[in-house]
Amino acid sequence: MRTFLDFEKPIAELEGKIEELRHLSDDGDLNIAEEIGRLQTKVDRLLRQTYAKLTPWQKVQVARHAERPHVQQIVSTLIDDFVPLSGDRLYGEDEAVVGGIGRFRGYSVVVAGQEKGTDTEGRMRHNFGMAHPEGYRKARRLMALADQFGLPLLTFVDTPGAYPGIEAEERGQAEAIARCIDSSLQLRIPVICSIIGEGGSGGAIAVATGDRILMMEHAIYSVISPEGCASILWRSAERAAEAAEALRLTAEDLAKLRVIDRIVAEPLGGAHREPKAAIAGLGDAVEAALHEVRSIDGSALRARRREKFLEMGKTGLS
Repeated sequence: MRTFLDFEKPIAELEGKIEELRHLSDDGDLNIAEEIGRLQTKVDRLLRQTYAKLTPWQKVQVARHAERPHVQQIVSTLIDDFVPLSGDRLYGEDEAVVGGIGRFRGYSVVVAGQEKGTDTEGRMRHNFGMAHPEGYRKARRLMALADQFGLPLLTFVDTPGAYPGIEAEERGQAEAIARCIDSSLQLRIPVICSIIGEGGSGGAIAVATGDRILMMEHAIYSVISPEGCASILWRSAERAAEAAEALRLTAEDLAKLRVIDRIVAEPLGGAHREPKAAIAGLGDAVEAALHEVRSIDGSALRARRREKFLEMGKTGLS
């Protein structure tokens, strides 16, 4: 059963009526098929109107929708002959980060990304996509493997942020994230990063430092969550909607700021309504991005990547 967001209530009511009509038989007074068609047209129009003017806070809700495509679903759809790899060879396995080797549309690639889980058991096992230090060290291991064998690296970002627990800090959370970013900047291979849901804080940028940064239309990418920002600035998470507005976390904002390179369009009503179509569109965007950089010399690729991120830090002030 589809889950509707608060601002989708009018749409939910119409789709509920459509579902009721599907279980009825035609009678002399009502042509069921015709009525369903009329209501479906109204649903499509309402979806188009609603999603054309989403507020930043509504975008946050869409980005967090439980039915959006997750990393494991994307990998199983886009990557053939996938062989998962586990562990950081130092402390242990962190299932918040998944990765391995496979083939993407004819190319041998290495894949890494954050997995939130799709049900209660899965979310607990993957820690809601919030990695510990060993998760980022595992990502570094995958980066090194890709670089060693000259394979493109595809990363998929979907995390509220790095795990903030005391034990993670004791094991060097900040150092692990910093080294992950540094390792990304040293690579001589194509690195294509896709933000598919939440891109939260350093936990996101650790695996989003690449040659091309793609972002799905209703994903978000920010230095902090709206709730966290509101708690710091106003001592109240209830002002999260206001914080979301100020953070400039939508794909449109980040494209204007040149933080991302391309917005990947989602099906009408968001990727959670048509996951297969959304994944196919993402695959096309990743393939196009890979074609743009795959023939560039490794040293030039690394230099361009470093310059790309240095440019983001320039303010234009003398």
